[in-house]
Amino acid sequence: MIAFLGSVFSPYYAWSRRRGGGDPMQHCALNVALYGRKKRWSMTERGAEAVSRGRDFLAIGPSTMSWDGTALTVEIREISVPLPRSIRGTVRLYPSAVEHAPLVLDTAGRHRWQPIAPCARAEIRFDRPDLRWSGSAYFDTNNGDRPLEADFVRWDWSRTPVPGGTAIVYDVQRRDGSALHARRYDAKGGMRDFDPGPVSSLPRTLWRVPRFMRGAAPSLTGTLEDTPFYARSLVSATVSGHRSTGFHEALVLDRFASSWVQAMLPFRMPRVAGKISGSSPARN
Repeated sequence: MIAFLGSVFSPYYAWSRRRGGGDPMQHCALNVALYGRKKRWSMTERGAEAVSRGRDFLAIGPSTMSWDGTALTVEIREISVPLPRSIRGTVRLYPSAVEHAPLVLDTAGRHRWQPIAPCARAEIRFDRPDLRWSGSAYFDTNNGDRPLEADFVRWDWSRTPVPGGTAIVYDVQRRDGSALHARRYDAKGGMRDFDPGPVSSLPRTLWRVPRFMRGAAPSLTGTLEDTPFYARSLVSATVSGHRSTGFHEALVLDRFASSWVQAMLPFRMPRVAGKISGSSPARN
């Protein structure tokens, strides 16, 4: 689940920038992806009139996010694509600790990443589809001053559970050179850099997106998203001396910026007009 204010993957946002515009608040969306037998996908883009936000809440159309000092509560009211089916449910995320230190991903300081709750617990309850789940979770934020494709060629990102916390590797190929960020976060708070080990190739996706993973003997467990420019996967590897299965993503920005990919994106990212229609989140 990703809340976008200025959707970096929006074809409408890209077209607007090419015409000399590009107000990020005119391109907002809540992306929801459910996997398994009850698979759903939604990423409906909305304009500024459908967005309300404050220090501890965010509403995008009918969906809301709010923070009460203990838990992040997300009330989801979306419609899936390509089959228009309702996605209605509540996600509550309870951080074991909250981190405040951002990481700059490029030399010019234009792109920033911050794991807010690298170690957390989630409780999930959906009515449509009928789904209940609880387990480990993760919450972060990214922001930037330029389009991703202007400063990055590609990246591979992974998050792997380790004893007492989680290990995150950001393997970035920048336009001005590569960079590697590897951090181990403690469930009780705090982080340290670590050596993630050598890089290995994973099988390419059906769309021929390359995937790379750092750690000992990584192996592909499953592919969750396979698109022309992006892949989300489950990968098993030994990271920081511990063997476990984690999440992996591969992003190829030159593919994303190509005209043929931009022409395909509206089929998965519809845009609608309208104002906020959900219940107002609590304001603390």
